[in-house]
Amino acid sequence: MPRSELAITSIQATILPVNHRGAWVFVEVRTDAGLTGLGEASHSGDDMALAALIDTFGERLAGDDPRQINRALAKLARADAGRIHNTALSAVEQALCDVTAQAFGVPLRDLFGGATDAAPIPLYANINRGVTDRSPRGFAEAAKAAAQAGFEAIKLAPFDEVHGARRVRTGGKAAWRDGVARVIAVREAVGADVQVAVDCHSRFDLSEALQVAQAMGDLDLMWFEEAVDVSRIDELRAITRTVAIPTASCETLFGAPAFRPYLDQHVVDFIMPDVKHDGGLRETWLIAESARGTNVTVSPHNPAGPVATVASAQVMSASATTGLLEFPFGEVPWRADVLDPPESLDRGRVVLNDAPGLGHRLNPDFMKDARFTLHPALRT
Repeated sequence: MPRSELAITSIQATILPVNHRGAWVFVEVRTDAGLTGLGEASHSGDDMALAALIDTFGERLAGDDPRQINRALAKLARADAGRIHNTALSAVEQALCDVTAQAFGVPLRDLFGGATDAAPIPLYANINRGVTDRSPRGFAEAAKAAAQAGFEAIKLAPFDEVHGARRVRTGGKAAWRDGVARVIAVREAVGADVQVAVDCHSRFDLSEALQVAQAMGDLDLMWFEEAVDVSRIDELRAITRTVAIPTASCETLFGAPAFRPYLDQHVVDFIMPDVKHDGGLRETWLIAESARGTNVTVSPHNPAGPVATVASAQVMSASATTGLLEFPFGEVPWRADVLDPPESLDRGRVVLNDAPGLGHRLNPDFMKDARFTLHPALRT
């Protein structure tokens, strides 16, 4: 039976430094019954500003029932919200869902109609965050390591040289040529049995995007991601209709309604909601359900920490429209130890346990020894 009374006592943000690329940010919602919900708010663009906002959220929600999720989020909503606010809100929503499922004594996926005995969720390895040798050989070695670890799909973001308005955009000296060489090296390294996806980080204009897609046309790629910015919907649609490679986008959108035009108009072949930025678990599930009957596959964006991975997997286990989940391969060797019980991978799949809620908490033994930061207002 669910608890009859439950109240939020505090909300806390923890910033865990990872490497030169930044940190992971975790959010905990604590209650008077001893239940703690967990969410992830990494990659907001300003970790300290986000932590300060989480502190404000905690003040607004103190004493409220964490199971009244709509009411709580309504208190936190604002019309002019940007990425920092949306990321903070998404993390709090994740944590409230975690507490709610714990209060009912069920795995979080049960809230969305998922099977308690969930099958492992297939992952693709994003090797970009773990590659320090940015040569074609460096990418190829990282790709082979991921394939040997059991991943059947790999993604790289190879276009380091594509920046600046005065870059060369066409011909043999085009800035994107080195990136294509890296993709070729990865394809040759892993062979035809492993899928390869390419992330462009919105670096191109339409003309460049079409040239790059043509140059990679014989590589049998899984997808061509974020060739242009998601806001350039007409150009994205033109790329999808023109190139032979499937396209992907939408990792920065917030809220299910924002995804609707991309689904209705088949702007891209894969949409990539991110539980850290799109509004949270329930919004991710709504986005996945919105893709039914559209011939668009949902492949959640997730180049982040273990909390976001498990949270995304919980939603995916309750949806029939989702494909592969992103996993940042090789970023740090201690990743799994952040959680208790540890994050569980098996040959390129994440394994969900049957414990109530998310099924994990921050590992207190690891966190007490880690170089982590609490927002100053939250230190005790």
